[in-house]
Amino acid sequence: MKFPKIIRHRKAEVTIYGKGNSYPFYRLAYQVAGKRHMKSFPTFAEAKKEAERKVRELSQGNQSLALTTKEVTGALAIRDALDAYRRETGRTITALQAVTQYVHAAKLLGERPLGEAVEGYIRTVVVVRRKSLSEAVADFVAGRAPKAVAKDGKRPALNPKYVENTASWLRKFAATFPGNDVGDLTKDHLNAYIEAHSELSAKSRNDRRAVVKQFLKWCVRNDYLSTTHRLLEADALTPEVLDAAPTDCYRPGELRALLENAEGQMRVVIAFQGLAGLRLEESLRLDWREVFGIPGHIEVTGAESKSRQRRLVEIGPALEQWLTPYRGMEGKLAAQWRTVNGYCQAFTALRKHWKIPSRRNGLRHGFVTYHFALHFNENLTAALAGNSPAMIHAHYKGLATKTEAEKWFSG
Repeated sequence: MKFPKIIRHRKAEVTIYGKGNSYPFYRLAYQVAGKRHMKSFPTFAEAKKEAERKVRELSQGNQSLALTTKEVTGALAIRDALDAYRRETGRTITALQAVTQYVHAAKLLGERPLGEAVEGYIRTVVVVRRKSLSEAVADFVAGRAPKAVAKDGKRPALNPKYVENTASWLRKFAATFPGNDVGDLTKDHLNAYIEAHSELSAKSRNDRRAVVKQFLKWCVRNDYLSTTHRLLEADALTPEVLDAAPTDCYRPGELRALLENAEGQMRVVIAFQGLAGLRLEESLRLDWREVFGIPGHIEVTGAESKSRQRRLVEIGPALEQWLTPYRGMEGKLAAQWRTVNGYCQAFTALRKHWKIPSRRNGLRHGFVTYHFALHFNENLTAALAGNSPAMIHAHYKGLATKTEAEKWFSG
């Protein structure tokens, strides 16, 4: 018998090669999907039988012949896995879809495992809910409103004016990007918003940055933004460095003029700021029993203090002199002014009438400046003023002489 021997069926063919001195087996060769396959048999009869079977399968277009035994086992396992997926989810996916989608994802992920990436996606993105920007702002504002309301005579958690201002800023922020969901926001949106406020001072822009950041963090907590959103990295949200404004305060003669010409409780509020170092808001919150309840001291409760920490402020001789006519009074000290703005308007009218220059927070600054100049003890001054020794050194050191301080506290 001559070899090689070709077995044909229609257009398909399989070749049988005879034994050789170096290889004592009959070899069967055929092409499937552009790849040559070889099999060996100990007898010609076995090789011929397999060749006749293979050539018929090839003529019918059977591509499974291209698979090795190991590959067939793998293909069957894939079939079983896809069938199990169909039974569990009700969704059908082909082996080709499974492989092509996996290969595409693997290329994008590089060395990262696909399962790890999917789990991260589920944790951070899938839970995110679509919410229009305007609706989210409305919910944020509504959630903060109760915190600006005083309950049971206690100080509200948030300053009402602050809550009102931030609500207005955020509504304008939402109106800047109509029709957008929270999840549509990009760094470019935030950059554009801040750039649109170039006419404001750096401090005012920082205030708006701060409230936008608060809002975005609230959106994350409410699943309107992914925890990995990175919007806070927008260049425009980086706070601007502010130039420290020089500390200015009223002069001893100006304090004397304000005290002598003020009427009613305004005189007491001025004295509290200038001679005890109380903040304006702290002074306006006081009750008369907190002024005279503890001999020789004003009690600033946690509900009245800016830091929400109670402190006792010593009543010095000068302040004692101005408070004497008011002993025996009861109730809220500043009941005649319904708002801080109401007091400020009255104080401004007094100051302008006597041609005294405007000095921002000048009464409290005066107390801290002159008290430190008189005693040169930052710890004592800080304790009375309710701030830190570092603040005293940074902003009030060397601003007045001891002689000026003695005039300030001379009464």
